[in-house]
Amino acid sequence: MPNRDRLSGLDSSFLHLERDSAHMHVAACMVFEGPPPSYGELLTHVQSRLHLVPRYRQRLAFVPAGQGRPVWVDDPHFKLGFHVRHTALPRPGCEEELRRLAGRVFSQPLDRDRPLWELWLVEGLAGERFALLSKTHHALVDGISGVDIVTVLFDASPEPMPVAPPEQEWVARPLPSRAQLLADALLERATVPRELLYGAQAALRAPRAIAERAVAALAGVGAMAWAGLRPAPPSPFNVRIGPHRRFTWVRADLGQFKAIKNALGGTLNDVVLAVVTGALGRYMRMHGHSTDGVELRAMVPVSVRADVERGALGNRVAAMWAPLPVGVLDPVARLRTLSEDMRAVKESGQAVGAGVLTTLSGFAPPTILSQAARLQARQRLFNFTVTNVPGPQFPLYLLGRELEAMYPMVPLAANTALGIAIMSYNGRIDFGLNADYDH
Repeated sequence: MPNRDRLSGLDSSFLHLERDSAHMHVAACMVFEGPPPSYGELLTHVQSRLHLVPRYRQRLAFVPAGQGRPVWVDDPHFKLGFHVRHTALPRPGCEEELRRLAGRVFSQPLDRDRPLWELWLVEGLAGERFALLSKTHHALVDGISGVDIVTVLFDASPEPMPVAPPEQEWVARPLPSRAQLLADALLERATVPRELLYGAQAALRAPRAIAERAVAALAGVGAMAWAGLRPAPPSPFNVRIGPHRRFTWVRADLGQFKAIKNALGGTLNDVVLAVVTGALGRYMRMHGHSTDGVELRAMVPVSVRADVERGALGNRVAAMWAPLPVGVLDPVARLRTLSEDMRAVKESGQAVGAGVLTTLSGFAPPTILSQAARLQARQRLFNFTVTNVPGPQFPLYLLGRELEAMYPMVPLAANTALGIAIMSYNGRIDFGLNADYDH
């Protein structure tokens, strides 16, 4: 299939999971110090670096009759002005108005007939500041690689770094015909047995190493399956959702989280999850829900991207089910309980098992992937999503303006009314909370 990249099984699953009420894009609200650039300046800047992310000029092409996963193809009608947009708050715009705007922008689905991203320049923020709202479909980035994509537009100093221009002007390659798409998909499906045979031959050449990895992987798959067979407990966060969103954020000092980790033990991620757990427990009790003995379950994405893959697009993530003891009121006891539970989850190999299942999904026919996605939407496998992405611990700049904060957004799965995304940046930790508008 020359010149075309097929979506992986995991990338495709985000398309199958998408509903009118559950849009599968990741997003961020980024606030900058200083006067905003003009729309023309921003457009020129994006244009000058767009060749570094060629996928941003590509759209999906679907295989007829669903006989294969979609492929990325060049968009012959690509127009940068459609994707880079411009709006303003009524001056002087406050952060609450920015939150409402972000919620409205993040509520709208991306057009599958075009490259799956948008970037909004927002003027009018009080205090001589401006914002960017970014939106990218989860089939394109996994949240971890999204950090690398952001650095394409950002610089590590106020002076923009020179970027080598493309070797030649971009020209869209011809679109494949429906017959070509179908033939390529059927040919690829026919090569699966050969790929499995090559894997078996490799196993015969190094049986001990392969056997050890297989045992670990099977144990992880078993742990993942056992966790998935037990539904997550009922919670106010598992309700039928609509298409509209509320988006808000909280900032904190990263140094305080590190101090807690150093004083009480555990990992930095344990401390973050313990703080989230405490906040959710308080919310439940304030709204009349008992938390006695309750242990909610969060779906926590983890990166399985190798260092050599950093900056590559597509998804290289697996998932762990994280038990969150909202019924433990003492914060120290909560952290210690959560640390022990997370250690057990990691030792069970859930992430390894999920990674194996993700790899195997690449061999699954699209109909099976679609059915699996629908099953996940019907079952209460988890109460909400919590994702923690480490960001750069130095200031970033856009056209000489310093990035003040970056509030990430994770999409909501069907029947899941809350998603929490966390990013550390330049000594701070930013929490982005995405919620169904009506709950």
